[in-house]
Amino acid sequence: MDPRLVTAVIVVVGVPAVLVGYIWLTELGLRLFGQRLRPRIRPWLWLAPALAFLAVFLVYPTIGTFVRSLHNKAGTEFVGIENFAWFFGNASSLIALRNSLIWLVVLTAITVGIGLLIALLVDRVRYETVAKSVIFVPLAISMVAASVIWTFMYDWRTPPEPQVGTLNSVLGSAGIAPVAWVQQSGWAFNTILLVVVMAWMWTGFCMVILSAALKGINPELLEAARVDGASERQVFRGITLPLLAPTIAVVTTTMIITALKAFDVVFVMTSGNYDTQVVAYQMIKQLYDFGQPGRASAIAVILLLAIIPVMALNIRRFRAQEAIR
Repeated sequence: MDPRLVTAVIVVVGVPAVLVGYIWLTELGLRLFGQRLRPRIRPWLWLAPALAFLAVFLVYPTIGTFVRSLHNKAGTEFVGIENFAWFFGNASSLIALRNSLIWLVVLTAITVGIGLLIALLVDRVRYETVAKSVIFVPLAISMVAASVIWTFMYDWRTPPEPQVGTLNSVLGSAGIAPVAWVQQSGWAFNTILLVVVMAWMWTGFCMVILSAALKGINPELLEAARVDGASERQVFRGITLPLLAPTIAVVTTTMIITALKAFDVVFVMTSGNYDTQVVAYQMIKQLYDFGQPGRASAIAVILLLAIIPVMALNIRRFRAQEAIR
């Protein structure tokens, strides 16, 4: 029998059977406890499988990564913070850190800003659904496919070779010399061009989330403000924006994390050349190209530490909102 068929049967039949069996055994075991203890114990028993998965696939690897970051290449000698010192003392890593910061600021600003603008604009048109669908479509494309598309957009050939890239073809038809869009080192313009690719994909996501929050605002509040003589700008600044603030915070957090994890676009379009490498790309390169799992683990820990404050701020805002409710 084909082993793939056996695996499929196990997944389709075995996993649900195990879940049903666990539920049955859980309810059977609860009979051993009194009526007072059952309501307290039942939630933990139901959460136990999820907590076990988190412990095995999240907590344990995180601890293992941190421990590995404190050891040498072979993992046989404790070197302390040597791998972290290497990262902050290496010129290539500092360029990657700079580029990741550019990704974080520019990607978040473009996606959230334009997403909010589009959400406000399409909220008042009859073809709202069509407009949202068109803008959201790029998110359905894989990162690799989007990178290939934009590689042809930015393509540059050494003159006098004919320019086949879309942007350089347009420039050529206007009598302007072709531009090496992403093949320029030493400055951040090419990194911003790579950010544009990701922004093209994720702006639709921000637009949909913010548009849904916009629909949740009571229109009577807006109409009352307009009746009282408030201009559209005052309505936006005084009512719409404050009510959208929690959703904007969530979307911003999502985009910050997405920016810090950026890898696919850089790998496909430039392979980290022309000073476009980012921290996530450095991690993969140290692990697979240079065989340095200690350094790669240190970079992974740095990424984790960069994300933790963002998540902590988001959790604090969420708790504050819940306290108000």
